[in-house]
Amino acid sequence: MRYDLRNHARGVEMAVFDFFRKKEERNLENPTAPVSATDFLQTMGWGDPVSSAGVTVTIDNALGVPAVWSAVNFLSGTLAGLPLHVYRKTRDGRARVDNGVAPILNQFANDGMSSFEWLKYTFEQVFTGGRAVTYIERSQNGTITNLWPLDPAKLRVERLGNGRKIYRYNLTQYEASEVIDIPFMLKSNGLDVRGPIMTNKDAIGMAIAASRYGAKAFQSGGIPPAVLQGPFQSAATAVRASDDVAKTMAKLGTQGRSVMALPMGHELKSIGFNPEQMQLLELQRFSIEQNARIYSLPPVFLQDLTHGTFSNTEQQDLHFVKHTIKRWIEQFEAELNLKLFGRGGNRYAEFNVDGLLRGDFKTRMEAHATSIQNGIRTPNEVRDIENLPPMPEGGSLMIQGATVPIGSQPAGTPDANSN
Repeated sequence: MRYDLRNHARGVEMAVFDFFRKKEERNLENPTAPVSATDFLQTMGWGDPVSSAGVTVTIDNALGVPAVWSAVNFLSGTLAGLPLHVYRKTRDGRARVDNGVAPILNQFANDGMSSFEWLKYTFEQVFTGGRAVTYIERSQNGTITNLWPLDPAKLRVERLGNGRKIYRYNLTQYEASEVIDIPFMLKSNGLDVRGPIMTNKDAIGMAIAASRYGAKAFQSGGIPPAVLQGPFQSAATAVRASDDVAKTMAKLGTQGRSVMALPMGHELKSIGFNPEQMQLLELQRFSIEQNARIYSLPPVFLQDLTHGTFSNTEQQDLHFVKHTIKRWIEQFEAELNLKLFGRGGNRYAEFNVDGLLRGDFKTRMEAHATSIQNGIRTPNEVRDIENLPPMPEGGSLMIQGATVPIGSQPAGTPDANSN
């Protein structure tokens, strides 16, 4: 007779993924069930959160995957740390504005939250659930006084019969012009969003399952699941034997022993795959690459230097700014300028990404020298970039006087190559 020990092992590692398969006990249609951020996407009807690996993927356990945590934290922190300035259009170009909404955008969003905290929270919601919404508080005369981030789990976006979009938050209704809405990706109805975590639940679920399986393998002392074979006289005898073997295997795992005696005629065969056969290390490295693709990040920014070299790491810095950060900056600036200043306004907000491209000291100084010598920037503009005070005579554009057209030298000027 042959009996599977998976029902009797009591703490010993069983099947590869069956251990992680959980049933959803709570009925989401029950109005008395609490709604949390972790099951918000499922509650909204945005898909089954159970991945193909049998893991129920939520925002909370997805953030337990180091690659996801690193991507969300890195992107949100980088974007929040960029200087955000307000400018006014002028005949000569533009002028920096330091009053009005400018301090709210680059110093404090409201009485209890700095601008950095507001921006980081905003992009954290975008890179996890897929949407961030902020209420714009205005005084009676229309002056912007505060920016209040809203909890996406309590938000409903609807479209009225006249085509206008409204935002229902608890018992309050906001017009589209009253909120700053940053979606990760909109669905075809223009209302619902596709979040990066739930849209890619299979890839993230595989990473979670691999991490759990590795942890369980260590917990059981590396002893794989097994089947006990032998001349059992009855089912009860087989159950007792399997219980005894399971207890012994668990004891071996905790004591670090590797030898166990079996009665004559009995045989213990392992089933499933061991970590080496599953290529667990390769799978975890592949999961890092998968998460890098989800967030359009070069793997080096997720601390994966497997294929990183000195030269291509620098190029990945440029790729990050040109193809990842640029997209989010432009979307955020467009939404800010529409909702804060309206269409056709003469003011606009803009991120300063120069800091991300500053490079090392030598490269930076050479770039500054080139810009000054060719009349691109004034010395004071360069000093401002380097956080240095302006100089009295540093506000003028300069150009090298020695560079002149051929043949324009004054008569009698000796040739530069003559002795």
